[in-house]
Amino acid sequence: METGSVKWSGVAARLLAALVLVFATWNPDGFSFWHWAVAPAFNGGGLGTIGPLKLLAGIVLLIGWFVVLQATRKSLGLVGAVLSAALAACVLWLLIDWHVVSARSSRGVARAVLVVLGVILGIGLSWSLLRGRLTGQMATDEVA
Repeated sequence: METGSVKWSGVAARLLAALVLVFATWNPDGFSFWHWAVAPAFNGGGLGTIGPLKLLAGIVLLIGWFVVLQATRKSLGLVGAVLSAALAACVLWLLIDWHVVSARSSRGVARAVLVVLGVILGIGLSWSLLRGRLTGQMATDEVA
């Protein structure tokens, strides 16, 4: 791959990875790390319900969140993340107003919010590449 080019399959893969991370952590359908590992511990099962597999999955998710949040923070910054969230909230509001998403369905709204979060994180993972493509400037990390 030449410098400055963007592979759209890579952007799509980053977006998909962010969505998987978000939905694997929690989702309204009950098939998530929260429902599998955390909720049983709080619902009377105690810490004895958390075994090595659940702990391993939790650590992998935690590492994923750390990487994605760091990349998003570095590429978008606080202002960019807030503006992205505001834009996404307006799009969600528009979809509710156009009756594409029902505001009466808490599951539907929860799914839409999770998709918005995943898209923001996916953009955060790809933004430095996209910015370089749009502006012609390459982003680098400063090494001391």
